[in-house]
Amino acid sequence: MCAQKMRPDEVDIDAALVSRLIARQFPEWAGLPVVRLESSGTENAMFRLGHDLVVRLPRHPGAVADVEHEQRWLPRLGPLLPAAVPEPVGRGVAGDGFPWVWSVFRWLDGRNPAVDALDDPQTLARELAAFIGALRRVDPTGAPVGYRGIPLAARDEPTREAIAQLTDAVDTEAVTALWEAALRVPEHVGPPVWAHGDLAPGNVLVADGQLSAVIDFGTLGVGDPAVDLIVAWNLLPASARPVLRHALGVDDAEWARGRGWALSISLIQLPFYWETNPPLAANSRHVIKEILAEAG
Repeated sequence: MCAQKMRPDEVDIDAALVSRLIARQFPEWAGLPVVRLESSGTENAMFRLGHDLVVRLPRHPGAVADVEHEQRWLPRLGPLLPAAVPEPVGRGVAGDGFPWVWSVFRWLDGRNPAVDALDDPQTLARELAAFIGALRRVDPTGAPVGYRGIPLAARDEPTREAIAQLTDAVDTEAVTALWEAALRVPEHVGPPVWAHGDLAPGNVLVADGQLSAVIDFGTLGVGDPAVDLIVAWNLLPASARPVLRHALGVDDAEWARGRGWALSISLIQLPFYWETNPPLAANSRHVIKEILAEAG
């Protein structure tokens, strides 16, 4: 699935290309096996390189800036966080027919957690809260504004456009009412803080029943921290959501904004990835269902 193109401006990337790039730019790793990884990611193609490395290449022009973004900030933030994050060990450049910069990271063991089949949802909620809390405490001086660190109102037009495309797929009257309620919630008024911005099941790794790593920091930045609460609906069951909320000390307004973010992201993703990314579309349907059920 991950090799399927989701946008018209995506470039062709395969294991042979990655092998050529590695051989020319990182001869110390030449000859290591290159295996494409199955992923629901939409921005980058991932290839395991040998046993200890992974190569990450932008799939389309809009993802190229994420390379420098992660190369700059992950080494600074990683040591301050309670779960592993990708460690850059190489920065590739355009060549052999590939037009952009790209990265090599250390391999991180773990698997994506399966929604509705978590080993211990309450423990995972506490571990996610510890990660989010640690990220929020990092000094934001000089940090970039997060891609999703903006007020929810900035998402109004694309969210309503998505709802209009989902007439036969969701209860559009109900989700519109929920979205409009989210827009009425007071905006974040405190100082901007760090947020991952895309805490989805595909960006969380677990091993031995515990949170082992968080990956894909392309949306990392500062702003309203409520965006990281999306994990309460895209991964955690209803029974574990209060654990996350209590551990982070989240008030009513922030919780409501987090739910609004989860709803908006899922509504926009669903029609866009319906055919090209079934796992992401399935998670979007799951989030919408969970939020509707919670609203009663």
